[in-house]
Amino acid sequence: MSKYLLAGILLIFVFSACKNDLEEIEALMENFDTRIEIAKDVEILYSDSAIVRVRITGPTMHNHISKREPKQEFPDGMYVEFFDGSGKITSHLSARYGLRMQKKDEVVVRDSVVWESIEGEKLETEELIWEERKKRVYTNKFVVVTRPDEIIYGHGFEADQDFTYSRINAIEGRLKVNEPTDQSPEQ
Repeated sequence: MSKYLLAGILLIFVFSACKNDLEEIEALMENFDTRIEIAKDVEILYSDSAIVRVRITGPTMHNHISKREPKQEFPDGMYVEFFDGSGKITSHLSARYGLRMQKKDEVVVRDSVVWESIEGEKLETEELIWEERKKRVYTNKFVVVTRPDEIIYGHGFEADQDFTYSRINAIEGRLKVNEPTDQSPEQ
């Protein structure tokens, strides 16, 4: 009989201790957003015909799940490597913040954006936008383009997505100019 009495007292004690405070539950639910998935140490590969073209890495990615506006956010920065058809790195980009808006097919990188090619070209700006559908990269912000023989400053930049064509708006800076030769043209 004392065993049953002791077990009953223990059960009463256990169930009375399991009381949920509604305010505590609501506070926990505020901090738990089911529309955002958080991933750490992320690596994303984009390929075309089984050939890796882009590799994105970042310490943190927030995947915002929304039917109206799904997006992936890199609040702690991102690093991107671009590859040619043979798998060699052609350029890389780093930024302290990145955002990809799926429905717009648009990527925006901000804060200390640096793109560098293997040929020694470098672009620095505070914001760069890639329109995936139009295969266009641009910014309306101040840019510094450094090449082995010149430094160009401008306000605004536009390029195709592989940077083979580019245009800088409102140019300032030190440009390389070929000096004229002393030879006179033959008539």
